[in-house]
Amino acid sequence: MKKPLDKSQLYTACDSNRFDFDTTDQLENLPEIIGQNRAMQALHVGVNIQHDGYNLFVLGPPGLGKHAVVREYLESLSKSRETPPDWVYVNNFEKPSEPIAISLTSENALIFRDDMHQLVEDLCSAIPGAFETDEYRLRLQEIDDELKKTIESAFGQLNEEAEASHMRLLRTPHGFAFAPLRNNEVIKPKEFEELPEQEKRQIEKTIHALEEKLTGILRMQPQWQREARNKVKELNREIVMFASGHLIDELKRKYQDHAVIQNYLEAVQQDVIQNLQNFRRDEDAQDHMNMPLMKMPAFRRYEVNIIVDHTQHDGGVPVVFTDLPNYANLIGAVEHTVHMGALQTDFTLIKAGALHQANGGYLVIDALKLLTQPYAWEGLKRALISREIKIQSLGQIYSLANTVSLEPEPIPLTIKVVLIGDRMLYYLLHAYDTEFKQLFRIAADFEERVERTFENQRVYARMIAGMLHRNNLRPFERSAVARIIEHGARLAGDAEKLSINVTAISEVLCEADFYAAESNQSVVSREHVQRAIDAKFYRGDRIREQLQEAINRGILLIDTDGAKVGQINGLAVVQLGDVSFAVPSRITATARLGSGKVVDIERETKLGGAIHSKGVFILSSFLAERYAKDDPLSLSASLVFEQSYGRIEGDSASMAELCSLLSALSSLPILQSMAITGSVNQRGESQAIGGVNEKIEGFFDICRFRGLSGSQGVLIPASNRMHLMLRADVIEACEAGQFAVYAYNTVDEAMEILTGETAEHVNSQVETRLSQLERIRQNLAKHDKDTSGNNGKGTD
Repeated sequence: MKKPLDKSQLYTACDSNRFDFDTTDQLENLPEIIGQNRAMQALHVGVNIQHDGYNLFVLGPPGLGKHAVVREYLESLSKSRETPPDWVYVNNFEKPSEPIAISLTSENALIFRDDMHQLVEDLCSAIPGAFETDEYRLRLQEIDDELKKTIESAFGQLNEEAEASHMRLLRTPHGFAFAPLRNNEVIKPKEFEELPEQEKRQIEKTIHALEEKLTGILRMQPQWQREARNKVKELNREIVMFASGHLIDELKRKYQDHAVIQNYLEAVQQDVIQNLQNFRRDEDAQDHMNMPLMKMPAFRRYEVNIIVDHTQHDGGVPVVFTDLPNYANLIGAVEHTVHMGALQTDFTLIKAGALHQANGGYLVIDALKLLTQPYAWEGLKRALISREIKIQSLGQIYSLANTVSLEPEPIPLTIKVVLIGDRMLYYLLHAYDTEFKQLFRIAADFEERVERTFENQRVYARMIAGMLHRNNLRPFERSAVARIIEHGARLAGDAEKLSINVTAISEVLCEADFYAAESNQSVVSREHVQRAIDAKFYRGDRIREQLQEAINRGILLIDTDGAKVGQINGLAVVQLGDVSFAVPSRITATARLGSGKVVDIERETKLGGAIHSKGVFILSSFLAERYAKDDPLSLSASLVFEQSYGRIEGDSASMAELCSLLSALSSLPILQSMAITGSVNQRGESQAIGGVNEKIEGFFDICRFRGLSGSQGVLIPASNRMHLMLRADVIEACEAGQFAVYAYNTVDEAMEILTGETAEHVNSQVETRLSQLERIRQNLAKHDKDTSGNNGKGTD
């Protein structure tokens, strides 16, 4: 008879006496997470290769501290690199809808904005003063006098010509008119009518000629006025150039090495001249006296919109983490204001995106959040491929809106993008997005577990010390550290491994520290750690308690004593949030005469998954291989999970199903005090399954409630022995002989434990029954043939 596993095989304890420290205060903090050499090497390569497409995808399940590791690595690296330029947008005076982007070295963006503010203030002071000088007034008077002189000269010449022709130019309420003279007096209309016709025609001819000349003068008058206005404009331009020239020239000299700013200042000077009225003092300006100068509508055009400012950082390249990677937050946006019911915008409303902020450095994005934001993934890829940030609204790109918006000048992009996500997401993108392979060529794959060597346990202790230090927690005794290490093995599901899920470990550390505080202890003990572990399980244990209560009350039928044919206790793991537990399930099998078909009722009712169905097919193959190599199987069998009303998936119950079927065929009862888990292959060999600790503990809890008899136990595949990290109460019961855990290699070993019979006897009984079924089938076939033959005979 196979012996149960002993205590040392059920739990691999951590010997705290081998540690050379008393509390974690005596340990040096671990600078990085243990066991991530592969991922760190990938990070190093991806970050330092300065070629297109060498962005990174950091992959692994949640809780490994990927974000923290990436942040720490990038921030440490960023300090040694040169700070990238700041970026500003300024007005494009020729095409206001296409603002100009200007790059400036760090701090110079703020200086340039302040210089423009000061320039506008100086212009608002210098220009009005220049127009109030006596010289300006004198030159303005000269232009006005010249205009008057020109007009008077023209009218004077016309009047002289009229006098010479005995005419006089008269000004009337309706304009000008010519009247004939006699003896230097205007001829009255009556006298004019009495004149001879020839003389009247001569006078009319003379008046007509003079009127044409008058019309010419009147037509020239607007031109003379326009010329005067042009002279005034030229004068004003000269005055403005005089008042502003030295101010703008001073800025040009300051930025003489920056061609874009040189051109911009030229455009500013021309715009100041064209919008001179904005700088002239008038009474309307009093309405804006309390408003900052650059906020006034007339002067916003000279504002400098700083969208990237690195002066807020301590130097180096930026490391940007974005929590909401939607399209606008990544690429940037042009905002709008509402004025009298209409949307308005200008270059001062251009807002930077995460790509702008991280330009020249590193941008870290959660891959799942990115992919769930509409158009964000496509926008990011477009920016990386084109190597520029072009701010466009989605309405513009997809013609969703007809409103006119700005089209800011694109900004060159030099960046390393780091996506963080799980493995499935990485492999899906790699398989279905061809651009993804070209843009994210480096995969940093984080490990979930490390080997549980003594050296790694020492490093694990240092990792715990570092986590305690970062979270300002109390020091842990070495026995408490040992318990955390044992818990790490349980989380890994393997006594020979350690989980490096820092989130799960950190939760236990924080809660253990809380219980130590409640006990007024300055150091966390092993008891505090155990209390934290138990409390976490208890908080998520409501469903398990309800299921176990249903079993204990007989609502869910599970036997833990006696023996029955074709009935066995299987074990299934339930995962709810952070808590996983096992619930026993009754599996039954029936066997009868048939055509060799094994019916999986779960599959037939579409409650069985593909993997579960595969396990049943393997079971059928085993029967055919072992018992019917030369003859067909003459049975029809049915398998079912009793009282199962949800979907069944996985093959961890296939060994239990096979054992129940062998019991039904051999008529040998199975001990109901036993439960079994494990999958089976076509050769009848056991295969490892997951959740072995939870499955053992789940059946143990049922047995303990009903009373431990010493005959109860669980069978597990021998390949699962290395995974055992059972609860203390289970180990105590096993040590006291009240409960047992058996490791089996084959179905024969399992049947020996479950039936108390030898494998030879079990197989003999199965073969005998199958032979009986085959003989029955043959007899029935012969009978059918004879009956058919007799029925087919003719009569005389």
